[in-house]
Amino acid sequence: MPEKRVSARQRRMVIERARDCCEYCRSQAQFAVESFSVEHIIPVIRGGKTELDNLALSCQGCNNHKYTKIEGRDPATGDVAPLYHPRRQPWQEHFAWNDDFTLIIGLTATGRATVAALQLNRENLVRLRWVLYAMGQHPPAEVDEGERPQKWQ
Repeated sequence: MPEKRVSARQRRMVIERARDCCEYCRSQAQFAVESFSVEHIIPVIRGGKTELDNLALSCQGCNNHKYTKIEGRDPATGDVAPLYHPRRQPWQEHFAWNDDFTLIIGLTATGRATVAALQLNRENLVRLRWVLYAMGQHPPAEVDEGERPQKWQ
């Protein structure tokens, strides 16, 4: 029977790979009031396996909104689109920040569906981003590229 629980080793590897940031909304664990989860991108109930290629670091808000979803509705077209998959898709292909880095903008059907389904612009999260941005602590270094946006260099 396949293992459904994430091992301590897998958890450490996922956290390190994500640089302590939610792989969906880019929240930083150091500023979170709840611990982050290592979640199954494709949920176990939908056939997902407990292996590194199917695990992502997720804040509680994103994890709770995602739950067992793998697709959502694109608010621009009304069509169903697959949700963002952090292991298979670069974040920058599907999302961008607005000018003050407080809102995540969906660039594709997948991006827009993910923003809507996971509520990536939750009110309290937007306020936290605004405060952290003012302090020079947001956005975090990009997980895929290892550097802050041009503005911080």
